Amino acid sequence: MAQPAWAPAEHRVLPPRRRGERRRGIAVVCQALAASLMREQGDAQRDRFLDGVRRVLPAAARVTLRDWRAGETPVTAAPERHLLSVDVPTADPRIVAALDAVPHDARQFDEWDVQVLTLAGRLAGVLLEVEALRRTQRANAFRVFPSRPDGAAPLIGSTPVMCALRERIERLAATDFTVLIEGESGTGKELVARQIHDLSPRRAGPFVAVNCAALVESLLEAELFGIEERTATGVRGRRGKFEHADTGTLFLDEVSDLSLSAQAKLLRAIQELAVERVGGQGVHCVDIRIVAATNRSLRSLVADGAFRADLFYRLGGVELQVPPLRHRQADIVELSHYFLERHRETRRLKLSPEVVDALLAHDWPGNVRELQRVLESVICLARGERAELSDLSPALRGDAETILGPSLKHGDTLREWASRYARLVWQRHAQNKRQACVTLGISYHTLQSHLRYGNRMLWAREPRTAPAARRAGVD
Repeated sequence: MAQPAWAPAEHRVLPPRRRGERRRGIAVVCQALAASLMREQGDAQRDRFLDGVRRVLPAAARVTLRDWRAGETPVTAAPERHLLSVDVPTADPRIVAALDAVPHDARQFDEWDVQVLTLAGRLAGVLLEVEALRRTQRANAFRVFPSRPDGAAPLIGSTPVMCALRERIERLAATDFTVLIEGESGTGKELVARQIHDLSPRRAGPFVAVNCAALVESLLEAELFGIEERTATGVRGRRGKFEHADTGTLFLDEVSDLSLSAQAKLLRAIQELAVERVGGQGVHCVDIRIVAATNRSLRSLVADGAFRADLFYRLGGVELQVPPLRHRQADIVELSHYFLERHRETRRLKLSPEVVDALLAHDWPGNVRELQRVLESVICLARGERAELSDLSPALRGDAETILGPSLKHGDTLREWASRYARLVWQRHAQNKRQACVTLGISYHTLQSHLRYGNRMLWAREPRTAPAARRAGVD
C-alpha cells in the first residue's frame, strides 16, 4: 500500500478497514449529528457531535472544531506533531472552519480515518449553519416588535409625494446616518422610521421606540441609560433604551417635547454613542442608529430658544418630511379600501359614492390615524352592507349634509339642485357673475339660465345693464 502524503514517513500505516465497518462508522457520525440537532442547544450540541466522531475514530484521542471569521486572527490548532486536520465547508465565505483530530500516543491515522474525518467535516458544516440560524432566532426573540401597535396602515399611497417619500427612504436606509422625520401627528412618522430600519443593514437588530413626550424628567436617565443594581433601596438594575437598541435602531418620537436639561443629557449620549448607567462607574458603548421624529418644526423651536441648537444640528443632518393626508387626497380611497379589507373578517362593507365624496372633501386634521378611526366607526355602526352618508359623524357630513340634505329631502331634480348650487356660488362671489362662471366652469348664458330657473324674483331685482355689456358677457 502506498504511503499517504499526510502521514510521517517513520510511522507504519495500518491496513484499510472493511467496507462494512466504513458504512457503520459513517452511520454513527450521521446519527451523532442528528441527535445533536434534535436534543441539544449551544455548546452541548457541538460536544455531542464531536463525541460521535471520536467513537468512530478509535485512534483519535481528541477531536475539535475550530471556526473564525476571515480577516481575523485564526483559532490555532493544538501543537500536536501528528495532527490530522480537514477543512469544513461553510455557506458564508467570511467564515473559515476546520475539524482537527489528535491521535493517541503510539497511534496514527490510516486512510479510512481520513475518509471518515473528511465526511465528518462536511457534516460539521451543516452543524455550523444550524448554529448560526439558531443564534439569529435567539436574537430575534429579544427584538422589540410592537410593530404598528395601534394597527396603523403601512406606507400606502400612489400619489407622487408618497412615491418620492418611499424613494428617499430607500436611499437613506442604505446609510447609517441620523435621520430627522418631521410631520403632523397621525401622518405615520413611526412607520417611516420602521421602514428605514427594515430596509437597512441593521434590520436583524432591534427597533426600540421611545416616546419622549411620556418620559418623566426624574426617571429620564434611568429609562434611557439604565440603572445599576442596588443604586437605591429596592431598585433592581436594568438596561436603558440605548443598550436595548444595541446593533439596531433607536427611534426617538416627539423629541421636541424634551426639556432643555433632558436635551443636554441626550446630546452627550448621541455624540459619544456611550451611556453611563445611573449609579454606575463606567460607560457602555453602543452601536445604534438614531432616528428622531417631531410634529413641530425644530428650526422654529431653535429660533424661539425652546430647543438646543447643537442638538438640532446633531439630529437634523438628514431630514424627511411626511406629507399630511390633505396634501395627498388621491390616497384617501386607497387607504379606505385597505382599512376595510383588513377588517373584512369582522364585517364586509362597501362605501357609497356619497361617503367617498364626503371623505375626499374632509380636511383630516388627524391625518391617517383619524381616517382609520372614522372607518372603524363606520364598520361598527353602518346599518347595511354599504355605508351611507348618514352613517358618518356630523363633523364629516359637514357641507355635504348642508348642501345635499335639502335637495334630497325635497326630491329636487338635477336642474333644481344645479340652480341652487349656482346661486350659492354666485352669492359667495358677491354676485360677480364673471367670477362665478370661472368657479363653476360654465358660460355666462348658462349661469343666467340657472339664475332665472332658480329664482325669477331674484332675476327681476337684478339691476339692468347696457345691451352692449350684455352682448359682451360682462356685468
